Amino acid sequence: MSDYESDAEREQESLSNSDVVTKYKAAAKIVNDALAQVVAEAKAGAKVADLCALGDRLITEGAAPVFKGKAIEKGIAVPTCVSVNNCVGHCSPPADSKLALADGDLVKIDLGAHIDGFIAQAAHSVVVGAAAATGARATRAAYEAACRLVRAGRSSAEVGPVLTRIVEAYDCHLVEGVVSHEMKRFIIDGARAVLPRPAADQRAEQFETEVGDVFAIDVAVSTGEGKARVLDEKETTVFKRALDVQYQLRIKASREVFREVNRRFPTMLFSSRGLETAHARYGLVECVAHGLLQPYPVLYERPGALVAQFKGTVLLVPAGVDRITGLPLPEAQTDKKVEDPEIQKLLAEPLKTNKKKKKSKKTAAAPDAVPMEQ
Repeated sequence: MSDYESDAEREQESLSNSDVVTKYKAAAKIVNDALAQVVAEAKAGAKVADLCALGDRLITEGAAPVFKGKAIEKGIAVPTCVSVNNCVGHCSPPADSKLALADGDLVKIDLGAHIDGFIAQAAHSVVVGAAAATGARATRAAYEAACRLVRAGRSSAEVGPVLTRIVEAYDCHLVEGVVSHEMKRFIIDGARAVLPRPAADQRAEQFETEVGDVFAIDVAVSTGEGKARVLDEKETTVFKRALDVQYQLRIKASREVFREVNRRFPTMLFSSRGLETAHARYGLVECVAHGLLQPYPVLYERPGALVAQFKGTVLLVPAGVDRITGLPLPEAQTDKKVEDPEIQKLLAEPLKTNKKKKKSKKTAAAPDAVPMEQ
């Protein structure tokens, strides 16, 4: 938030306000429901564009009845992206794309929704027609560790070294440049960010997490080197409005598409597939060229590498970490495991602690704890 905002305004948008928590969790339910249905349809022969359209439709339909009758913005915060095998992310192709899934494909499904600017995001990895792969198991362990390492009072500098040790135990690598952003109302990519493996041109300031923070914890792991690159900028279909840039567009199609973006997606990510303006793809070119829109290009690892991703939205509360999005994480058959006792201890910790003491002497397993490999 800006420095000039009053304490009252900050309070109105913080987790101490029960209405704010309700909106986060309403967005989370939409995300979880949509993600589950897209995962269920990720079968051999399914077209990637159809899966993306399905996810977007489910988010839009899920948001429609929430706070109905109130004049609030709601709907897609992250357009559905379905990225396969060595594709790292941002794959949300146009409707005429022929890209389809096949048995054995490692598929990453990433999407987000918002209610009144309060954003929930999630990503899940699944192998078509098979159990999870080793890369997915490494990603799962690293993701669970990251969720625990951001609890209030910890330093963002702790995350990278721990995640690196985890994925190396599986002979994998963190993908460069994947960021876990703090989120605030209408801000999907806040200034504070956890960057476990920065790319050459990236830098993140260290900070200490606090109660009331909200993060989208995003972890991507590769069986390759973990270096993502753009192969073809023409594949880019995901964009976000750059609010600090102004320019007088010259082409009519550009002005029309820009008006639609300002009306429907003033602060959130969107896919060109979801635009209603005629000749939208043509109109986007000038908008991007003059910095009005920030492109999110489709990224790839080297051929033959497999990339898995898990992402969840967490609310930092006094009891710990309230993870409000995500599906049950898949198990994988692998002879590799984390041997480090410190990391095993970390992964066994519950995300939230129960304040009330239980009468029974036996302690029930925490629902958020990760069962460790034997």
